[in-house]
Amino acid sequence: MPNAAKQRSTLPVLGAPIDVLDAEIAVQRISAWAQSSQSRYVCICNAHSVVTTRQDPTFASAIAGADMATPDGAPVAWMLKRLGAAQQTRVSGPELMLNYCARASRNGQSLYLYGSTPATLAALQNELKRRWPALNIAGAESPPFKAPTAAEDAATVERINASGAGTVWVSLGCPKQELWMASHRGRVQAVMVGVGAAFDFHAGTISRAPPWMRENGLEWLHRLASEPRRLWKRYLLTNTVFLLGAARQLLMPRR
Repeated sequence: MPNAAKQRSTLPVLGAPIDVLDAEIAVQRISAWAQSSQSRYVCICNAHSVVTTRQDPTFASAIAGADMATPDGAPVAWMLKRLGAAQQTRVSGPELMLNYCARASRNGQSLYLYGSTPATLAALQNELKRRWPALNIAGAESPPFKAPTAAEDAATVERINASGAGTVWVSLGCPKQELWMASHRGRVQAVMVGVGAAFDFHAGTISRAPPWMRENGLEWLHRLASEPRRLWKRYLLTNTVFLLGAARQLLMPRR
């Protein structure tokens, strides 16, 4: 996989190191790491993630320590373009997951699903197997909402490692999933990828924005309209903070 071995390149978006790469390179790198059972983790970073790195040092450390941080969301991809990555496009969690599953179904790599609810996991597995009957899902579990004890956490790590999965797709929500992956690097012998709501999208429990909205940077508006009480603060307040921070970053070199 010559492209997967390409040297990593990142640019700072409001201080968060975001990878300059396309979706195919991202899948190649994850597949290469999984092939050799490397303990790594991948963060999918939207405007909310980037703003949170400025407010939470622990979360910032988790993003900075990731082996890959992809530009999820039109604002983050747009910032990379303005910073010099002229051809940059979004590399979102839902698409990354599907692209990897398509590849894994061909090369025999197995995956593990961690997060969400039992009902969503059941629907997700049915959908993935419908699309790719040869896909090897080595395990799936919905962790309890409460923080696990040390013994419970060790048992989870043992189950994941015993499954032989090359990747673990994590759907715990931001920032919980990023902190979980960072704390399990070196313990989980697989590539952990935090994909947020991707489980719900692919399981059909949450409707996703139509392609034209995603392609024009309006997916946030669709999600806000779908879950206004839960997401209004994230999208209205956080997006405002992102835009102000982006303007400041772009204007500073000119002063």
